Amino acid sequence: MNLPNKLTVARVCLIPVFLVIYLGQIFGPASHYVALAIFAVASATDWLDGYIARKHHLITNFGKFMDPLADKLLVCSAMVAMVPLRLPAWAVIIIISREFIITGFRLIAAEKNMVLAADIWGKIKTVTQMLLIIFLLLELSGAWVPAVSWILITLSVFFTILSACNYIFKNLNVLKED
Repeated sequence: MNLPNKLTVARVCLIPVFLVIYLGQIFGPASHYVALAIFAVASATDWLDGYIARKHHLITNFGKFMDPLADKLLVCSAMVAMVPLRLPAWAVIIIISREFIITGFRLIAAEKNMVLAADIWGKIKTVTQMLLIIFLLLELSGAWVPAVSWILITLSVFFTILSACNYIFKNLNVLKED
């Protein structure tokens, strides 16, 4: 278990902490800001584990599989928690559907001893989703907030769909019978 993989596991462990603080409001009015800090730290580990793995040649099959899964768990958990007040359910359904589809592709590939790593479109998708969540957690006010929220939701859904299409077309060979 190298450092990048430990960071990935740490990101997964921060998810329930984030959810308990965000949903439980255990810090009162400051809960969203504490949850924001936890989400930001968890999101930063996504970049950090990849950077360390590439720089020090510590890329593992565990990391190739768990890093994107940890991102999915973090983002989807936060988005589902935000549906009642901040996010339209249709956007979250599209995002989660994409994750199930891609996870299915990865499982089929794993059965064939293939590991399908994330590409640039998947990374952009993840960044836009994380920025959306961070923006919503800031709980800003002003006439401009709904417009920015809508732009970030639209970008998140757009890159979710684009990355799914790219991933599927790039990896169609996974579906071929041996």
